[in-house]
Amino acid sequence: MASEPVPLNGLARRLVEENIIPTDTALNASEEARKKGVPFVSYLVQNGHAEARTIAASASEEFGVPFMDLAAFDLEAIPRDLVKEKLIRQHHALPLVRRGVRLFVAVSDPTNLQALDEIKFHTGVSTEAVLVEDDKLTTIIEQYLSAAEDDGLGDLEDDELMDLDLEAVDDDAEPDDDGASGTDDTPIVRFVHKMLLDAIKGGSSDIHFEPYERSYRVRFRTDGVLHEVTSPPANLGSRLAARLKVMAELDISERRVPQDGRIKMKLSKTKAIDFRVNTLPTLWGEKIVLRILDPGSAKMGIEALGFEEIQQERLMEAIHKPQGMILVTGPTGSGKTVTLYTGLNILNTDERNIATAEDPVEINLEGINQVNVNHRVGLDFASALRAFLRQDPDVVMVGEIRDLETAEIAIKASQTGHMVLSTLHTNSAAETLTRLRNMGVPAFNLATSVNLIIAQRLARRLCPSCKEPMDVPKETLLAEGFTEEDLASDPEIFQPKGCSKCKEGYKGRVGIYEVVKITPEMQRIIMEDGNSMQLAAQAKELGFDDLRRSGLMKVLQGVTSLKECNRVTTGH
Repeated sequence: MASEPVPLNGLARRLVEENIIPTDTALNASEEARKKGVPFVSYLVQNGHAEARTIAASASEEFGVPFMDLAAFDLEAIPRDLVKEKLIRQHHALPLVRRGVRLFVAVSDPTNLQALDEIKFHTGVSTEAVLVEDDKLTTIIEQYLSAAEDDGLGDLEDDELMDLDLEAVDDDAEPDDDGASGTDDTPIVRFVHKMLLDAIKGGSSDIHFEPYERSYRVRFRTDGVLHEVTSPPANLGSRLAARLKVMAELDISERRVPQDGRIKMKLSKTKAIDFRVNTLPTLWGEKIVLRILDPGSAKMGIEALGFEEIQQERLMEAIHKPQGMILVTGPTGSGKTVTLYTGLNILNTDERNIATAEDPVEINLEGINQVNVNHRVGLDFASALRAFLRQDPDVVMVGEIRDLETAEIAIKASQTGHMVLSTLHTNSAAETLTRLRNMGVPAFNLATSVNLIIAQRLARRLCPSCKEPMDVPKETLLAEGFTEEDLASDPEIFQPKGCSKCKEGYKGRVGIYEVVKITPEMQRIIMEDGNSMQLAAQAKELGFDDLRRSGLMKVLQGVTSLKECNRVTTGH
């Protein structure tokens, strides 16, 4: 032991006397810890001056406080809602067990009597210190507070929430009978803001707020797959719904019918995100779904969408024709809107007059005249199209062809010197033509107006940081649809693994496309009223890859997994 007296007190002196740390390190650490507002022991451990276990063993012997290994402690045994998060973080102390009128508190510095006194004051029970290693205490505190936040709203102390600007927020609205707008509901406001921010950060496309009889859950759709992120108390459901409806400027007193609205969140002076909001009355309250509309997704360029080189060439050729029709087809959430908007951005020049009719307008595009369809006042796709044709358009985009009237006007526009872009809900390019015939569109009009049909799906991309090779027998690959030519070079097939940078081994999505050009051979089959099977066979003969083949190409390129390809192209 050091023979000279050390100008230090408490734990610092003991550590110096046992030669665990030098005097100057102890003095400097005490001063720096005080300046930064962190515990002395935490400063030593975080900066590598001493090991947490060594400090704990020395402190236990010096002060006669029992030592405990937190690694063996059950997190579920910690009493909930007994001490506030602010107090736990401030004193770096965590209540572990309550035995009658005694509360055992985990600390890494037994001289921190202020922590024990304040916890005793707030809980009304006697406190006793239990000495633990500082690094393990930090870990278990974070685990405890994260679990508490998942169970309820938590304190939500996120500085980034303070920077948000929600344009449609009306905090002065009259409170409803749930008291949704009162100051007592500030945690509700911050919780909703946090959910919106987390969804944006995680690259989610939708947020679901769902009430049930005894529970409530919030789910994000990320890379096309829904997953639960938190489950706040069920009794907060009506307040969460009211808050979201106020933000979207909806009628908070009307809970019997669905409503639609929008929220605009300004993340910075140059970056804003729109949310499309829909409410749905369910058995246990209003389910609210927010679709995240990122304007940046429409401006990322055609190269980022995932088209094969030959497919991209066909699309560019069709887009730059002076007239005709391009149809994009696929189920809801398959990326049709982004494909159309990308095409519109390419065409958006000063020389062109572009108009769109959408239900609703999802992303605002500068330089394009966008019209929101409003059925309540008689403004449907057909009436909007008629108006467009009287406004000297060059390019017209119709959100969706749903009926014969809209189809006939769109085809007429494409035959009279206009480029028309639109969508349908069908499963393949061939079925799109059959669907229009079934609507009542004459075969001659179809054959002479449609230039290109794109069928598409979205598949999750494998995470480049953790994807790993997968050993698959050649016979299995051939059975999946790969050709002998595909396998001649012995390509690597990858599978998801999962890491801190991704979700379940996937990160982002890529498009899988079937791009079919309407050739004279295809026109002949249309004129002869051929069915979708004949059209599909002809497309294959002409070298147009179907969705399955395009998906398998993405597997060979290592972009996605065989399992994901099967999920989006076969449903298995």
